[in-house]
Amino acid sequence: MRRAFPPFLRAIPCALLAAACAAPGGGEADPDPAAAAARILVEAREGSRAMERLRELCGGIGHRLSGSAALDRAVAWAQATMRADGLENVRAEPVLVPHWERGRESASFRAGEGGEWVPLDLLGLGNSVGTPEGGIEADLVVARDFAALEALGESVRGKVVLFDFPMRPFDPVLGPGYGEAVAYRVNGPSRAARQGAAAVLLRSVTDGDRDTPHTGMLRYAEDAPRIPAAAVTVNEAERLAALAAAGAAVRVRLSMEARFLPDVPSANVVGEIVGRERPEEIVLIGGHLDSWDVGEGAHDDGAPCVAVMEAARILRALGLRPRRTIRVVLFTNEENGLAGGRAYARDHEAELPRHVVAIEADSGAFRPLGFTTPAVPEDASPGERARREAFRERLREAAALLAPLGADRVRDGGGGADIAPMEPAGVPQAGLDVWMEEYFDLHHTRRDVVARVREEELTACAAALAIVAWDLARHTEPDPKRRDSR
Repeated sequence: MRRAFPPFLRAIPCALLAAACAAPGGGEADPDPAAAAARILVEAREGSRAMERLRELCGGIGHRLSGSAALDRAVAWAQATMRADGLENVRAEPVLVPHWERGRESASFRAGEGGEWVPLDLLGLGNSVGTPEGGIEADLVVARDFAALEALGESVRGKVVLFDFPMRPFDPVLGPGYGEAVAYRVNGPSRAARQGAAAVLLRSVTDGDRDTPHTGMLRYAEDAPRIPAAAVTVNEAERLAALAAAGAAVRVRLSMEARFLPDVPSANVVGEIVGRERPEEIVLIGGHLDSWDVGEGAHDDGAPCVAVMEAARILRALGLRPRRTIRVVLFTNEENGLAGGRAYARDHEAELPRHVVAIEADSGAFRPLGFTTPAVPEDASPGERARREAFRERLREAAALLAPLGADRVRDGGGGADIAPMEPAGVPQAGLDVWMEEYFDLHHTRRDVVARVREEELTACAAALAIVAWDLARHTEPDPKRRDSR
């Protein structure tokens, strides 16, 4: 059951509200951190533009797959919005991105030689190849997991393999079971192709939504044939698996027009609040502007992008100019290529040692809980361990300011896909941690629309990002991760 979320002003202690009202509106001196956090919370509640911007992006522009005209419009919109909010150095940094098109797709099945053909609701997996002209018709075999696939051996040759792996339900401590289940989407087609399969159907990667197919990217291995792959709903996967288990001869027809076109230009969108004392040192906050080509891309990742932009707007509106630069980055092509994240790490290689932290928001805009950060590797050197632990302690100090939101925890859990290419350069990573009970019911589906975003939770995410980014950027001590710190 979704936990109740306290309204903003009721959650802020009266003493902090008084401090917020008394604190100066700008200037060079930093206010008391708790008072600054209270001011941010009040501005987030009273002056929020987040929902308005989300409707412009996701309702007005719609879904934004790489290579689409809609993504181009979103890039232009983001630049104009950042400039209107007073951000500095706003620009589009060019990135060449893959251009995959879904095309028309359909599937049906029958049980037994004389059975009626029954339509299947499906979504082709991102980056899948299409079927040959005229489609594929083949017998179905079911594998619950990779061990079951291997046990089937050569019997899968020429057949359609259904992976019926159920995603573990969301757990408040363990989080979602996405990591285990998504392996079948990403790697399943190539695993099946090595054994001669003609195509793959996938039980959608969701723990609660039984009636909607979920798309998402697959990754073809170099040493396996490329075969078409699509997701079906949980209900349909279970129905097919039950028929096969009962001994029915299930046959599938699959037609997909999916194809790749030549790469096209896109861009990462960047804007800044330039630091007043150490402008060369950077606190990065970001999300990804692209989405899948279904729904409106609201929770994934439109609302988190809007929350990041709103965090910067709040700081500008309050005159809270930090010592270090806060840089907003909206990455392109996270969904089916990660070209934007890789391009940023490559193009900014010289300044990566001056990145104090990179924070990504890519888990929807639900009630914020705090932040995640990668666990310290067991084989880390003493110096690397000390740097990571120093950052984690600093993040805990900043997150403590989110106690009025109940969002002050810091736990292991990684940073984000777009910022991961910066990690080898030693850039500390963090991710906005939210209550994800509903996320994977909407993720990569037609149901990921603005109507499923709750304004108060979106605004709370923006406030959490603003408070933590400002606090990480305000400190006077040297950056603990840098060997050449002053």
